[in-house]
Amino acid sequence: MDPTTQFIVDLFLLLGGAVLAGEAATHFKQPAMVGQLLVGILLGPTLLGPFLGLNPASPQSPALTPQLSAMQILATVFILFMAGLDVSPEDFYQMELSTAILGVAVFFVPFGVATLVIPFVLHGISLLESLLIAVTISITALPVMGVMLQEFGLSKSRVGKLLINTALVNEFSAIAVFSIILKIGSGSTSGVVAMAIALLSVALFISIMLTIHTLLGVLRSAKLWEPLKRQFARAWHSKQGGFALLLVLMVGSTLFSQYLGLTYVVGAFYAGLLVTRESAGHIAHTSISGVMEAMSWGFFIPVFFALVGAEMNLRLLDSVYWLTAFGVLLAVAIGAKYVTGFSIASLSGWRGSDTVAIGYMVGSRGAVELAMASILLASGTVDIQIFTLIAGIGVVTTILAPIGALRAWRADPVRMQQMRDGKDASAQKAQWMRPPQPPLNEVVIPDHTLPPRPPLPSGPRP
Repeated sequence: MDPTTQFIVDLFLLLGGAVLAGEAATHFKQPAMVGQLLVGILLGPTLLGPFLGLNPASPQSPALTPQLSAMQILATVFILFMAGLDVSPEDFYQMELSTAILGVAVFFVPFGVATLVIPFVLHGISLLESLLIAVTISITALPVMGVMLQEFGLSKSRVGKLLINTALVNEFSAIAVFSIILKIGSGSTSGVVAMAIALLSVALFISIMLTIHTLLGVLRSAKLWEPLKRQFARAWHSKQGGFALLLVLMVGSTLFSQYLGLTYVVGAFYAGLLVTRESAGHIAHTSISGVMEAMSWGFFIPVFFALVGAEMNLRLLDSVYWLTAFGVLLAVAIGAKYVTGFSIASLSGWRGSDTVAIGYMVGSRGAVELAMASILLASGTVDIQIFTLIAGIGVVTTILAPIGALRAWRADPVRMQQMRDGKDASAQKAQWMRPPQPPLNEVVIPDHTLPPRPPLPSGPRP
């Protein structure tokens, strides 16, 4: 079978299987992404892939065909761009300190624990390899978080914004640490110089994107933006020229972030973030969001999760040694994330089902983790078994995260409905931050007594 026909067959099987499996998962009260991931594993090298041709390389390779790898990158870009459309830069300006702390903590705590555990589980691993593996299993996937919140209908709720901002802070932390370790490992620069370069790259990207957002705000304040859009509409004759330029913005932003070493997913998200209701206009923003959601939910999201599952080869974990290593590192990946997320959320004032759900949700992984693992595999830093180990942890935790979160929220249906209706109240302040409250059995009646009215004057009325 020629490569073009093979690609079409692969895409048909993955898309058709993901759509059907996703629908089946919803009938079992599970997110569609669970079925989409499982059908990817079914069609990948673990089970049917060698017979169907989805993995044409040797059995020891987890790599997809070049066409499917390109499709995975494209799907990730569209998913991140769609997620960014629902977020405004003002959300970052108003980010609470607790959110930043949560994002940093749910990376560095699991990273530290994993770095200590990995040398005892994987024999012959160097410190550099331990640090890089620890980074990959400590990340909270921004694309997966965006998809889950969209699927739950919580992307515009307060807890949804907390989680998406947490994933963003976590991802920036992970990417910075990953690039620093890679630069140190390459031996081309010292640790201090490598750290400075990574931090400057992050600062440069954020400052440029926020400068563009600020410039658009200035143009709107000066009442120049709307005339410029009307002038563009009159001067540009190509059909759907505005949408085409929007896609150019998306691809250009991903290219810029990739060039800076921040991976393309960050650029795709920020490109969507720049397209606000104010910059595009309410009607245009609604239209753009509708088109992107139709493309993403109808095509890119099912294909993305199916490809994540298809990229694994669980056949390689066929010994007690590898199964033990997988179990231990999976427990570290789940436990460290959950305990950290639950604890920080509780200290920040979140209560009840929210704290449990946050603990589960910050444990989701996916595209970025696999992208990092692919870089390590291509560079020869890790072998094929460790790549499969990392990918397996990512898939299992990505499946468990929405299941655990939904179970927690479904136990509190009133709270779930409040969030979906956009009426979720702000998190209560932690106990030590609250002012003293009177006992429950003590009724405090405010004194609204009015002064006595003066007597009416006596005598005949005029």
